[in-house]
Amino acid sequence: MTRLRKFLLFIGIVAVGCGGLYWWFSRPDVARFDANAVTGQRPQLSDPRNQTIPTVKIADAVGWPQGAKPSAAAGLSVNAFATGLDHPRWLYRLPNGDVLVAESNSPPRPNNGVTNKVMRWLMGRAGAGVPSANRITLLRDADGDGVAEVRSTLLSAGNGLESPFGMALVGETLYVGNHNALIRFPFKVGETKITSKGEKVVDLPGGGHWTRSVVASEDGNTIYVGVGSKTNIADEGIEIEKNRAAILAVDPRTKRATVFASGLRNPVGMAFNPDTKRLWTVVNERDMMGSDMPPDYLTQVDFGSFYGWPWNYWGGYEDKRVRPGRPDLREYTARPDFALGAHTAPLGLTFAQDLQLGPNYVSGAFIGLHGSWNRVPASGYKVVYVPFGARGMPAPGTKPVDILTGFLDADGKAMGRPVGVTADRTGALLVADDVGNVIWRVSAPGAGPKPAPSPSARPAGAR
Repeated sequence: MTRLRKFLLFIGIVAVGCGGLYWWFSRPDVARFDANAVTGQRPQLSDPRNQTIPTVKIADAVGWPQGAKPSAAAGLSVNAFATGLDHPRWLYRLPNGDVLVAESNSPPRPNNGVTNKVMRWLMGRAGAGVPSANRITLLRDADGDGVAEVRSTLLSAGNGLESPFGMALVGETLYVGNHNALIRFPFKVGETKITSKGEKVVDLPGGGHWTRSVVASEDGNTIYVGVGSKTNIADEGIEIEKNRAAILAVDPRTKRATVFASGLRNPVGMAFNPDTKRLWTVVNERDMMGSDMPPDYLTQVDFGSFYGWPWNYWGGYEDKRVRPGRPDLREYTARPDFALGAHTAPLGLTFAQDLQLGPNYVSGAFIGLHGSWNRVPASGYKVVYVPFGARGMPAPGTKPVDILTGFLDADGKAMGRPVGVTADRTGALLVADDVGNVIWRVSAPGAGPKPAPSPSARPAGAR
């Protein structure tokens, strides 16, 4: 980013505190399309309205009033599975039904320079300004009543956690994605505390988009790690984006990482479709092109695929802000499978096959939309369901279905923000809320609890 753009960005952000002066100075871009129009397999796309100063429309984080909770879709109910957590971001269910929660935040940002100051200010307004707890907590609902009655610190900073996020169990090894490394621990299902220090598997590019999602192949021989870009559109040069904006494939035996797919600005949630065994991800797209552009997305990811960042978006539309350009890459740019709207910030992803929410939710993907900070009006701030049809793909003509809403109050302030999603052992949907510090549980009334799985249930890669 040039000095001029930094200066203008700084002035625009500071002017937020001056109310109308900010609106006069920066002229925030207002959406011209309904948020739902920029979703689906054929989203409505506008011409880019490129900005020097980004639109800043932050839903101030206020937390949930006593007794308040989000609203579930018709036929579903919601309750608090666990409360009093510290910025819960990601969820992982173990084979015996225990749920791991990564209580985490970004690594410390320097307090020097315009960009860092602006980012710290933005994060504080959005509820992400607290220091990272650097903790993975184990929650256990042994009686299946929908509330975790057992809570234990499984891992902490003393074990080597640094802004932890994704988790995956392979045999008797637990993998954790720190912002700067993939690490692992010996672990047996049923244990509630790990005392060993984490063993580094591979270094990862740290900072920037800091969340490192982790999933394991069915045989456990490959660990996939999502690594977001450092900047918006390679503003500081493409050289510092090496092994970023990509999904890396890690061989845990040789401790080597290779690029599996690239051009994904910030791939966060990843999951395998249980029907097709193919890898899917949700991606946060670039900023400062206006409130309608470009769409964030859900897509199946194939080995060697390139999704355009930073030069192209949505299958080959050129971002003319990026210099030097790479027109030679347009024909090799894959088009994502399903748009999720502009600036909705999709983070969580899980498939429906482990859930028991009724006949309307048997084949598809559940996605946690964390919510916009740079769109007028706000978008996201909910959990949606994308129905799948034949061949394990989104059904033609479908739009996202709201599952959990009501995270914004009447004044547009954030009582909560959804992040990670997964199924609990009863078939209910768990949703991490990093502003409300709650794990919400969405269930179908009348669905009975499943028997607790045996502690010897086999994870991925078990022999």
